[in-house]
Amino acid sequence: MAATLFIVVISQIEKLPVFLDQVIKVIPIYIAFMVIMPLIAKLFTLDVGSGRALIFSSATRNSLVVLPLGLALPEISTLVAAIIVTQTIVELISELIYIRIVPNVLLRDKAINHDKPSV
Repeated sequence: MAATLFIVVISQIEKLPVFLDQVIKVIPIYIAFMVIMPLIAKLFTLDVGSGRALIFSSATRNSLVVLPLGLALPEISTLVAAIIVTQTIVELISELIYIRIVPNVLLRDKAINHDKPSV
């Protein structure tokens, strides 16, 4: 999976500078989505498991699954591919942040004390 992701991103990343003006416009939307999901989990007072499921499943919307569809579009396929790869990069960075913040800060498991190392 990691190798596939690496190959797809490498094959499309050269298009990012060409469409930088358009790509920069969508990045705040992706970041806002990543910030809103934990807030929704808190707003609806979801239990730990449901909240974590909401946050993590919404963060990885499988943008690479739609990449072949984007590449099949006439004329704008390179722009769409650049935007999809950008979304993938934002999702990966967000997942890395979520892995640390969600279980340790946002939705702590009450049965586990995260402050003390386990023996």
